[in-house]
Amino acid sequence: MGPSGSGKSTLLDALAGRLAANAFLSGTVLLNGRKANLSFGAAAYVTQDDNLIGTLTVRETISYSASLRLPDNMPREEKQALVEGTIVEMGLQDCADTVVGNWHLRGISGGEKRRVSIALEILMRPRLLFLDEPTSGLDSASAFFVTETLRGLARDGRTVIASVHQPSSEVFLLFDCLYLLSGGKTVYFGKASEACEFFAQAGFPCPPMRNPSDHFLRCINSDFDKVKATLKGSMKTRFERSDDPLENITTSEAMRRLISYYQHSQYYINAQQKVDEMARLKGTVLDSGGSQASFLMQAFTLTKRSFINMSRDFGYYWLRLIIYIVVTLCIGTIYLNVGTGYSSILARGACASFIFGFVTFMSIGGFPSFVEDMKVFQRERLNGHYGVLAFVISNTLSAMPFLILITFVSGTLCYFMVRLHPGFMHYLFFVLALYASVTVVESLMMAIASVIPNFLMGIIIGAGIQGIFMLVSGYFRLPHDIPKPFWRYPMSYISFHYWALQGQYQNDLKGLLFDNQDDELPKIPGEFILENVFQIDVNRSKWLDLAVLFSMIVIYRLLFFVMIKISEDVTPWVRRYIAQRRVQNRRQRKVELATRTPSLRGYVVDVASLPADHP
Repeated sequence: MGPSGSGKSTLLDALAGRLAANAFLSGTVLLNGRKANLSFGAAAYVTQDDNLIGTLTVRETISYSASLRLPDNMPREEKQALVEGTIVEMGLQDCADTVVGNWHLRGISGGEKRRVSIALEILMRPRLLFLDEPTSGLDSASAFFVTETLRGLARDGRTVIASVHQPSSEVFLLFDCLYLLSGGKTVYFGKASEACEFFAQAGFPCPPMRNPSDHFLRCINSDFDKVKATLKGSMKTRFERSDDPLENITTSEAMRRLISYYQHSQYYINAQQKVDEMARLKGTVLDSGGSQASFLMQAFTLTKRSFINMSRDFGYYWLRLIIYIVVTLCIGTIYLNVGTGYSSILARGACASFIFGFVTFMSIGGFPSFVEDMKVFQRERLNGHYGVLAFVISNTLSAMPFLILITFVSGTLCYFMVRLHPGFMHYLFFVLALYASVTVVESLMMAIASVIPNFLMGIIIGAGIQGIFMLVSGYFRLPHDIPKPFWRYPMSYISFHYWALQGQYQNDLKGLLFDNQDDELPKIPGEFILENVFQIDVNRSKWLDLAVLFSMIVIYRLLFFVMIKISEDVTPWVRRYIAQRRVQNRRQRKVELATRTPSLRGYVVDVASLPADHP
């Protein structure tokens, strides 16, 4: 417990091994007397952010979580009974069939979301549970209810570590141990029932009829000094004399006295003895915990849950479907019945370039939804709900029907309004190439979302990458004219726009005859246009281009998987190495400062001004 900015969340992150990139840890964390890093699922962590799927109901949210983690051979009735018991345990019966809520769906309150987040983690009864301000946003009754539930877990032989900001007196009485922080320093660590006695011994007794937690925070929160000085300066408040021990000293001085008294008190000795005793007694090794469901069950459950979320979230695909239809209708009316006249040659090229350039470019509009998916994944992954591969596979399978619907509906409208090359196989190639291009863009944006959780930055980076790919697609600059170093090799070959556009040019122009500028001249075959206007090898099969596009889907999805694994495995190792270097540099600088001789620079004088007999 402590005021805002005292280091509560940082302490929990350090204990759970989840420190931010700009923070580093010195010292060791012992688990049952052993130095060990908590693996995925070994401990559950309820963060301050309630990252939930807004389109699911409370019951669905907990039910899917149970399916992801409980054994496959466990009867469905037992799973459902455990879900219903958890709902009752967290007092969520009244909102069990209400959606959680998002930007366009009105759902449950913030306090109820907090209880749902806690319910998801206590469902499996973890051996070690971290909670970062679990009572924030709850009324006094709900806060007492949640704390009593957590106390029941602790009585059941489980370790519950929670940070709280300012609990009520009823909630405070439920605590076993209290660790009081201020400015990252320990003010008190011991039994919660003995905290009032400690403050009284230190010269800051808790006044009658005052909440003990309010008194503790009043003694260690330096913001009170600033508020008091501001009110006194503005003469808005009249301060009368009182028996408050903090009346005549600043909070900073009170905090200094408390810290000093604690470090020389029996409470500190008892805490040190307890820590030493726990470090010597080698307890049982904490099992890895996590999900007990099979990989197939995880993939199936995730696919089903993701499909339901996508179908209910209007902004995920339905809005994009409407926009795609509107844009393709615009394309169809502008290039309506383009024909085979001389002017239609460049018109067909421009139409294909726009479709496979700008239309696929609109797929970045789904990036905010991808970021929300990644937030849910990171919470569930760190708590051991499922693995990376199951998430990537389920995300791919659940999105496939919607992408097929979007591309086939919009592609069909555009193809027959423009009246591109007649024939079913030509039509099939067009919609398959459009589907592959949109799916590649989705995969690219998912890979970006895995490392960049910021909406604006992700969209800018995704738009920049696609803009570069469009430049080397072969329309704005013909393939043979693209500078070979870097731009032709390798950029044009890793650009999916290049393969989609080259294949569509062949699909649309090959086999057609176009009018010449002069009616008396013979018609121009499409093969001649491909070779001399668009610089495309007519001997290369268009299906090869399509095969490359579909292989890019696999490559970008693998990139998505690799980016997640790098952020999980490589990034923490790099952070630990950097942290160790920082600690070593700090220690080295301290040693240098301690052993450095005083500088003689201030004692340099002009030798010429000294007397001749000066030694």
